[in-house]
Amino acid sequence: MTEMELKLIKIHTAFYYKKIDGLGQKVLYNGRLLFDRFQRVNSVLTSSIIRDHFMKKIIVAHSLILPGDKVENIVFDYNGRNPDRFYHKAQLLLRDEGFINFTAYETKTPGHLHLYIHKGHTDLSEGHRLARTLSMKLGQKTPLEWKVFPNHDLPRDFNILALPYGVYAKERGASWARHM
Repeated sequence: MTEMELKLIKIHTAFYYKKIDGLGQKVLYNGRLLFDRFQRVNSVLTSSIIRDHFMKKIIVAHSLILPGDKVENIVFDYNGRNPDRFYHKAQLLLRDEGFINFTAYETKTPGHLHLYIHKGHTDLSEGHRLARTLSMKLGQKTPLEWKVFPNHDLPRDFNILALPYGVYAKERGASWARHM
C-alpha cells in the first residue's frame, strides 16, 4: 500500500484518530453504552504517521464526515467470512446503481474489507440516506455481515475507520460500460 493509493479515499488530514489501549471511554448515546477506543488528535496527519500505521506501530483512523457536514465516500465495513463473494455482489449492485468509482481495501484482519464508494462532496443527510439504501439492497442478495458509514445511529466521532493496509480491488471509470 502506498500513500498514492490512499489518496483515492480523499482523507481530511487536519486531524486524525489514534487508538488507545484498554476499553477507552464510556459514551452514552441514544440509550446505548458505547466504548470510544480512539482519541482525536488535533494535528495534521503526516506521512510519517501513516508510515507508522503501515508498519503496525500505531493504529490510525480517519473521519468519514468532513467539515461542513459533507461526505466524500460511502463505506461498507465488511466483517464476514467470504470477501470474494461480498465484493462480487457489491460490485454488481454498484454498477447497476450507476456507481463507477469504488475501491475495496484490506484491513488489519485478513478477509475483512472496507469498500469505499467514491461519491464526491455529498451532504451528510444524503450520505446517510444513500448508505442505508445501498445496504438494504445489498442485504437482499447476501447475508448482512457489514456496517455501513456514514451511520446516523452512531455519534459523529464514531463515524471513523482505520486506515487500510492494502488495495483488494478497485474500479475506475466506465470501461466495462461499452460492453453492455
